[in-house]
Amino acid sequence: MPWTLAPEIHVTGPMCLIENTNGELVVNPEALKILSAITQPVVVVAIVGLYRTGKSYLMNKLAGKNKGFSLGSTVKSHTKGIWMWCVPHPKKPEHTLVLLDTEGLGDVKKGDNQNDSWIFALAVLLSSTLVYNSMGTINQQAMDQLYYVTELTHRIRSKSSPDENENEDSADFVSFFPDFVWTLRDFSLDLEADGQPLTADEYLEYSLKLTQGTSEKDKNFNLPRLCIQKFFPKKKCFVFDLPIHCKKLAQLEKLHDEELDPEFVQQVADFCSYIFSNSKTKTLSGGIKVNGPRLESLVLTYIDTISRGDLPCMENAVLALAQIENSAAVQKAIAHYDQQTGQKVQLPAETLQELLDLHRAQLDKKRDDFCKQNQEASSDHCSALLQVIFSPLEEEVKAGIYSKPGGYCLFIQKLQDLEKKYYEEPRKGIQAEEILQTYLKSKESVTDAILQTDQILTEKEKEIEVERVKAESAQASAKMVEEMQIKYQQMMEEKEKSYQEHVKQLTEKMERERAQLLEEQEKTLTSKFQVSKCITLWFVFLFSLCSS
Repeated sequence: MPWTLAPEIHVTGPMCLIENTNGELVVNPEALKILSAITQPVVVVAIVGLYRTGKSYLMNKLAGKNKGFSLGSTVKSHTKGIWMWCVPHPKKPEHTLVLLDTEGLGDVKKGDNQNDSWIFALAVLLSSTLVYNSMGTINQQAMDQLYYVTELTHRIRSKSSPDENENEDSADFVSFFPDFVWTLRDFSLDLEADGQPLTADEYLEYSLKLTQGTSEKDKNFNLPRLCIQKFFPKKKCFVFDLPIHCKKLAQLEKLHDEELDPEFVQQVADFCSYIFSNSKTKTLSGGIKVNGPRLESLVLTYIDTISRGDLPCMENAVLALAQIENSAAVQKAIAHYDQQTGQKVQLPAETLQELLDLHRAQLDKKRDDFCKQNQEASSDHCSALLQVIFSPLEEEVKAGIYSKPGGYCLFIQKLQDLEKKYYEEPRKGIQAEEILQTYLKSKESVTDAILQTDQILTEKEKEIEVERVKAESAQASAKMVEEMQIKYQQMMEEKEKSYQEHVKQLTEKMERERAQLLEEQEKTLTSKFQVSKCITLWFVFLFSLCSS
């Protein structure tokens, strides 16, 4: 059913939505009247934080005013309960911006923090963007002051079933928790870590890093950081310089922008621009967009639950909202039926059949209208469900995860897994199959592109593989030839060495034999000479004998 334009909302300033009186939270009926008149979708921005940190100033700027929410100029907390200011959304036509300013957390006069925890939980439940405002840097003290975020699992339930354990509920919180924006006021340090410059968002992520260890001190250090990481997947951070000299801070709402630090003025403008552009329409599970009456119903349901001492439950709130709207639709249908019947029936009717025919015509029309509404409701629900289920796949496609060889098979497998998940979701209505097929048909071009890319890359990969094999084969052949040449060279060198060794040995042998022969010849000559000498001496001896 299309949204109708809201009537002109004559609201000159904020109004208390939930009063905090003596520790009890009570809804203000006058504020509910304003919500009931807003038929447009609402974007709900809530701000929380310690008292006297300048929350109201930022909310006034979002409303486009210097004054409105009470700033206060003393150490006493001014805002009690939750205050509301409804203004036309400056960037989203046919939407209403609902600003919720909460009382300051940590007021010493309260005595305990239970009331603060409920205020914090309600801000989370009612908003589509939650702004946490603090002073100075993100240090351990700032984290300790975010004690309330660690209490959320003890203050809120996502499902009514008593069998649901806490971990499963905590995981479900992400589906309806708001976006998280941390605003750091009077920030005087340089944005850097380990000597490297950081953006405000990088500074927040750096500050949320966990410490390694299992001691009680480590657990206390990690707990608020874990809760922020787990409950608020979308996070943003803004830092603000000191707007003016400390002595003039009490007059902040009376000062014009030209009297403030230009850097601070620009930082506030950037903050407002981000909130206007990025804060989403308040949406319930199943893709149900919230308008004024639905926000009114949520406020009443949550406050009634807290007053009874129970925990606010998102599932019960949606069911209560459905019952209220269904009852209203039935009453409207009955009134319309009575009106149409009164206009068309002239009593007394001539026959009973005349009344039955008229009655049947009215019922047939109502049936057709109801079937049309049922069809539209099913279509809207299934479209929202498809967006939730398939958006991660679309992001992966944009990131090029499947633009690789084999990517098509991976894509089809993921697609089939998500289709199965879609079919497993209950109460999709009569349009479930048609909406799914329409969605899949709209993605055929994407599927074809992934297939073509896969084929091209796969073929290219094959060509590259062939070239690689060829190159490796050629390299192996060249290496083999080189090795054979080396071996042949080594073999020839070995042969040459062996030949030279053989020649050397043969030469040495011949030299030895020659020397031996010469030696023998010498011995022979020596022997002959000795014999000859002996004979000569013998003849000399004989000759001497004869002469005597």
